Amino acid sequence: MTATARMLVVEDNEDMRVAVAAELRAQGFHVEEAADLAEADAALARADHDCAVFDRMLPDGDAVTYVGRRRQDGWAVPVLFLTARDAVADRVAGFEHGGDDYLVKPFAVPEMTARVVALCRRVGERRSPVLRHDDLELDCARRQVRRGGALLTVSDKEFAILEYLMARPEQAVTRSELIDHCWDTSTDPMSNVVDVVVRRLRAKLRTPELIHTVRGVGYRFGAARSGS
Repeated sequence: MTATARMLVVEDNEDMRVAVAAELRAQGFHVEEAADLAEADAALARADHDCAVFDRMLPDGDAVTYVGRRRQDGWAVPVLFLTARDAVADRVAGFEHGGDDYLVKPFAVPEMTARVVALCRRVGERRSPVLRHDDLELDCARRQVRRGGALLTVSDKEFAILEYLMARPEQAVTRSELIDHCWDTSTDPMSNVVDVVVRRLRAKLRTPELIHTVRGVGYRFGAARSGS
């Protein structure tokens, strides 16, 4: 699991949702919360997620059916279902509709967290652990950044932004998108927090510059372009 791992927690019981989200944040996840499937749709449209926790029965539908439809559209984010329904048939339905794990209520929150970490680790093992561009290397597993072979000292937020940009070379990424992925939802998307971190990161990466400002949008990672 990297420090940029982003979680979606979909649970209509506020006390349960707050407890689950707090435990996941304590483990280093960036957590977004939703109270129903409509809010889950909005959250998934705003940003990529590394894992999702769904209460099965929500006010606007069955999360198992919802996840099944998304799987048919190619959505591959690992899902842990939380439910009071403990019949074998219910568990089978959860897996058949694309669930990756199934935890019956009541449960111990630390166990839920351990299952989420295991799901994220499984996905991470399928991803390339090292991102490279010219003489810049970002090692996701060791959380190290090197340029020209020299090890750079970067903060967690600097690493998170660099990792997100390097995974999307030559794409314009908005400031709001970076906040959605690299900060918790309490961060003001209109603040200049992203610009401050990017400024520090650019200074550490030195020249030639690889993070470029896209006027009116945000940033782009890659080679310089004429006129940029």
